[in-house]
Amino acid sequence: MGQSSVSYLWREPQAAKSFTTGVSLHSHTNQSQETLDFLSELSKDWSLLQPLMRWCERRCLRFTGIQPDYARSYWTPPLTPSLAFDLERSQIEDRLQMPGLVSLTDHDDIQAPMLLRSVPSSRHIPVSVEWTVPFEETAFHLGIHNLPSATGTQWMERLKAFTAIPVAERRPDFLKEMLAGLDELPGVLIVFNHPLWDLYLVGKERHNVLVNEFLAVNGQFIHALELNGLRDWKENRATAELAEKWNQLTISGGDRHGIEPNANINLTRAGSFTEFVYEVRRERRSHVLFMPQYAQPWKHRILQSTLDAIRDYPRFPEGSRRWDERVYHPDRRGAMRPLSQLWVAGRAPIYLLGVLNAVRLMGEAPLSGGLRMAWNDAGEMRAALAELDA
Repeated sequence: MGQSSVSYLWREPQAAKSFTTGVSLHSHTNQSQETLDFLSELSKDWSLLQPLMRWCERRCLRFTGIQPDYARSYWTPPLTPSLAFDLERSQIEDRLQMPGLVSLTDHDDIQAPMLLRSVPSSRHIPVSVEWTVPFEETAFHLGIHNLPSATGTQWMERLKAFTAIPVAERRPDFLKEMLAGLDELPGVLIVFNHPLWDLYLVGKERHNVLVNEFLAVNGQFIHALELNGLRDWKENRATAELAEKWNQLTISGGDRHGIEPNANINLTRAGSFTEFVYEVRRERRSHVLFMPQYAQPWKHRILQSTLDAIRDYPRFPEGSRRWDERVYHPDRRGAMRPLSQLWVAGRAPIYLLGVLNAVRLMGEAPLSGGLRMAWNDAGEMRAALAELDA
């Protein structure tokens, strides 16, 4: 049996006292490509948006000759690998007064840790990735942490190749073989990220069925289920129940995309990431610490993360400063280019800027404070999360 425990820093200020190291798992850099396909789904779910979306699409085609392609277009988070690493490590060192270990996990890409390993201050960062795993009619995200540095690139090529296999050509046992191969590497940690999030909209009931089918076949190679720092308290409570059902540990995963550091971390007595993996895999121990930002209303935190994505950052490195430098779309020839290079007259349409400014206004006082009060779910959250460490 494993031993999972949970603490909340706003309730237990001394929670980290008996540990020696903090571990930040699952966060993203500007090397991560985040799909914009949700925009087309949003217009389907919200019928009032459909006329507006179609109008914008017609204007785009008329003035640029480009038909909006939500499936191929994507956005990238604002933080460079170096900024993301410093943000996560600084939170642990400054708030908890202990050394911090950071594992960055971009979507299907290991460029961030590979780049950082050439910098002396971050040369020990693990080679990690958030792997998109097709399963039946959906896909799951697995955090693959601490790939061997000598073979990390080859492993990433294999993982990408699996993700790209058409449904009709997938062998039922291929995924199991891949996970078994990863599990054979003693320093690798395999985490089932946000397992109960129906990210691909197959329906909650069907998604839960597929999660249990996945764990029934592959659970022996999964080392922990993630309590996600950007999912709400209800979903994390259900994840803890799922972990108990399948005799799995729970582990932290902040899933940061913006500039707020991860809302949860792991506390450990390990001195290196490999030792931390041993603690989770072999000793079957995990202690999750939720940081104070998780106590903020969930809807307000999602809004803030959205605002982080559409803000401009004049002091950031070139290419990451403006929001339209971080959003990519095919040009007339199909080549991916930032929106900043596709605008007519070199600037975004006035109507789009108006929409963005309206959304940004929601993050300014006094409107922001009013929304925080309206969305206050702290009482319900505390009651529900108390069950996680009962």
